[in-house]
Amino acid sequence: MQKLVVLSGAGMSAESGIKTFRDHNGLWENHEVTEVASPEGWAKDPHLVLDFYNQRRKQLHECAPNSGHTGLVKLEKYFDVQIITQNVDDLHEQAGSKKVLHLHGELKKVRSTKDESLIYELDGWELNWGDKCEKGSQLRPHIVWFGEAVPAIEPAIELTQQADIYLVIGTSLNVYPAAGLLNYVPKGVPIYLIDPGDHINTHSGNITFIKDNATSGVKRLIELLRK
Repeated sequence: MQKLVVLSGAGMSAESGIKTFRDHNGLWENHEVTEVASPEGWAKDPHLVLDFYNQRRKQLHECAPNSGHTGLVKLEKYFDVQIITQNVDDLHEQAGSKKVLHLHGELKKVRSTKDESLIYELDGWELNWGDKCEKGSQLRPHIVWFGEAVPAIEPAIELTQQADIYLVIGTSLNVYPAAGLLNYVPKGVPIYLIDPGDHINTHSGNITFIKDNATSGVKRLIELLRK
């Protein structure tokens, strides 16, 4: 069975009602990104950071996978589908995808500030100041913030190098290191890129562009692959 490796970004979840990382004025829910998504922001005002991610989790609990997510699940009948996602939501998993690698962490998980190997599923959507791990340290969102290492990038590179078909969906390929994954797609492997945008940063000529959103684009992709 051929390995179909998928790199998904914010556009994958946007049609489910998940707001994209930054809006047109460069802010995230009216916050500078460094205020809510950096170690410096956490050190300065952890209460703001905790509240910010509580609201993101609350929003996620009100959202459901869209037909783009479920379309990828349908492809598991024909391909070994491996998903690498830049998204911190679990909509791929909710849809039924079995193999999902999160590059930037997971919104419904929290981890120790003392021992980052201590990771927990959060019960509900609230993480509060004073919630501690078994070693007694404050819990923080299990999110890769700006300036932090991306531990999952090496497994993502390995998956990319194994691809028989590579799909990029809902990302403008402007956020590194995820954007650099395209450079590891083996030579000759077909690449499909689903995104409604005009200015997409790519470095390969072996790309089939599907200028569409996630839901319609995945439907068109399925038709192409089935042929």
